[in-house]
This record gives sequence, structure tokens and C-alpha cells, in this order.
Amino acid sequence: MSTNTSITPIFKRRESEARSYCRGFNTVFTSASGSEMVSEDGQRYIDFLAGCSSLNYGHNDPDMKAALVEHIQSDGVAHGLDMHTDTKAAFLETFENVILKPRGMDHKLMFTGPTGANAVEAAMKIARKATGRTNVIAFTNGFHGVTQGALAATGNGYHRGGAGVSLNNVTRVPFDGYMGGDNDTADYLEAMLNDPSSGVDAPAAILLEIVQGEGGLNAASAAWVRRVAKLAKEAGALLIIDDIQAGCGRTGTFFSFEDMGVTPDIVTLAKSVSGFGLPMALVLVKPEYDVMGPAEHNGTFRGNTHAFVTARVALEKFWSDKSFEQDIARRALMVEEALNEIADMVPGARLKGRGMMRGVDVGSGDLAGDICARAFQNGLIVETSGPEDEVVKILAPLTTPDEELAAGLKILTDAARGVFETTKVAAE
Repeated sequence: MSTNTSITPIFKRRESEARSYCRGFNTVFTSASGSEMVSEDGQRYIDFLAGCSSLNYGHNDPDMKAALVEHIQSDGVAHGLDMHTDTKAAFLETFENVILKPRGMDHKLMFTGPTGANAVEAAMKIARKATGRTNVIAFTNGFHGVTQGALAATGNGYHRGGAGVSLNNVTRVPFDGYMGGDNDTADYLEAMLNDPSSGVDAPAAILLEIVQGEGGLNAASAAWVRRVAKLAKEAGALLIIDDIQAGCGRTGTFFSFEDMGVTPDIVTLAKSVSGFGLPMALVLVKPEYDVMGPAEHNGTFRGNTHAFVTARVALEKFWSDKSFEQDIARRALMVEEALNEIADMVPGARLKGRGMMRGVDVGSGDLAGDICARAFQNGLIVETSGPEDEVVKILAPLTTPDEELAAGLKILTDAARGVFETTKVAAE
């Protein structure tokens, strides 16, 4: 596929070197619908990135768009700080009835600044204030954001290197499977927590992702999560589940921890919680830990009124019954089948992740990058993850029609086959 980059010099001339995704997708996008993006020269691309899981329901969902347009045209509140608005009330009631009550959860909702990192910052502050402790236990390959507090809990060395200061008050322990073989890393965590000479300060919280999105799609087992939750309770620490990338249906259920037998004290949500790609983040906190005073964690854009409109529609449309979960499960099987085909091509490759948060570890960042680059040349937007970018990572919209999903998976498998054959010939 050709790309028309006639206006790209302005990006190179004026946009910061911190720009990232655009470096891998050298075109200018002008429109998007469903699971497709269109470039300025009319080329269509199937989107398997979905705003890094910020567009779980695809681009420009018509029902959310109609509700948002109606709100804007009727002079609905555009910005209300954290004042009471009708749109916030409608969202809260819908979230309570559609998400919380069916899952037996009684959490309060705290609206933070509209990024996942801000939600993580708030969650850590809540835990520290509620317990009077400072230490937070986080895990290898965890990614929780790049603001200073969240970055302290993030494992990635490249991002940590951008802090410019020391990152403190976090103890790093191995995630599930990190030690390989039959080593249960929960044994290590238990030993460290129970040994008064381990050097680990009593934790305010244990913070983890059920599936580590940026860390390489490492998926924790239910047994391991239950044990970590038990250890947190025994240690007097709050259990924080970062569901920013893995939530809103990405792993098959609304929350990634459903059916694992745990109820976190705190849950962070962002990315697809607005349903429409609008900035929005929130923290779910059990009432007994709702300890922050008025404006103690504030921000001018805490609560996005337009996002309340689209988020309510998303909940009503997709989560009022089990049919959407069934669609996700069916599409997840399609993804798994295609990834198995790729894994069979590459010696030592293995599948990772859960649900529609899946990928294949091909053992090399160069190989994974080449696969994604070739896929983009042929009309598919797909990215990598992992400490060495060695995982080809699929985050297709959960609403992708089966035919379009199959077409995108074929582009990906063909790209993998082409790259691997080229690599094999070069090695010979």
C-alpha cells in the first residue's frame, strides 16, 4: 500500500520527539469508522490497535455519536468540573445498575484527571492515606503510567529512565510466571511479607494488572491472583487492580478479574471507559477506603461531561446482558486460531494474553517489528509489546465484524509468513 505523506513535514518540524505511534504508521489518517481507519490518500486500514484499547467498541459508534451530537446541539454542559450534572447522574446510575450491582460490588466512583496514570496516582494516594503506610508492592513488567508516582510502579527501564529523579516507595516483586518452570512467585511474595528481616516495608497496597498489556501480555492465573489477594489482606494492604487496558471487556468480561474469586479494594479504569475514545478515567474504591477529602486529589478535567454521555450509551448497549460477552468469546477463538498458525511458523514462539487481548511472542523485537511493518504495508494497523517488543499484540475492537476480523488476521499471518521466510533465507 502506498502512503501520501504530503503534510507530514509539519509533524517533523513542530511535533516533539516524544511522538511515538506515528513513527510506525507513516501516513496521515483523516477518518475512521468501526474497525477501519482511512488515510488522506483513500487507503483503508483494518485497525488492530484500537487506540491501545481505548476504542474497544470501534471508531465512531453510531449510537454514542448520536447521543453526543444531541447533547452538544441542545447546549448540554460541556465542562462542569466535578459539579452535579444530569449527564453525570445518568452515568452513575447506569454504572451502578449495569456493572456494580450484578457483580455484587459496592464501590464508590472517584473521577480523576482523564488519564490512566492519573487514576493510578489517585489509587496509590488513597491506599497510602487509608493505611498510613508508604510502600506499594508492584510487579515485574508492570506498566501503570509515566507520571512520577505511577512511573515508580512501572517496570519498564526505558520509561523509568525518563523520570530524571529517583523513583521511590515501591517494592518490585516477580509477576506470575516470571521465574519460569514450576516456581510460584506468590511463595516469594509471602516469604518477603512474613520475614521481618526481608527489608520490605509493610505495604499500603499491592498493585497489579491481571494481564500486563505493555509488559508483553503476561496473564496471571486465577489461583495466583487469589493468593496475592489473600496475602494483601493478611498484610493489611489494599489490593489495587489496574484495569486500564485489560478492562471494559478486553479480556472477555467487563473487569479482567471477574470469575477469579476476588473483589479488589480499588480498581482503576480509563481508556475504553468512555466508550468513544474521549478522555475519561475513574477509580472504584470500597466505601471504607473512600478517604480523600474534598479536592484533595483534584484536576480541572476530573469528569468529562461529553464522556459521561457516551459511556452511558456504551454500558446500556453492550453490557445490559451477556450477548456481548458471547461475541467476544467467539472472536477470541478466531484470534487464537490465527496466532497459533503464526506460532507454528516460528520455532519457540508462544501465545500470550487472554480474550481479545492476545499476542504471539516470536522471541525477537526485530522479527515482531518486521511483521507489524509488513502488515501495515498491506493494510493492517498492529503493534508490538513486551520488554524487547518481542510480542505481536492484537487489540482489535471487540465489535469487529467476523469477516473483517478474519481479513485482518489473514493479513497478519501472511505478513508473518513472508517475514519469517525472508529471515530464514537470509540466515541460510
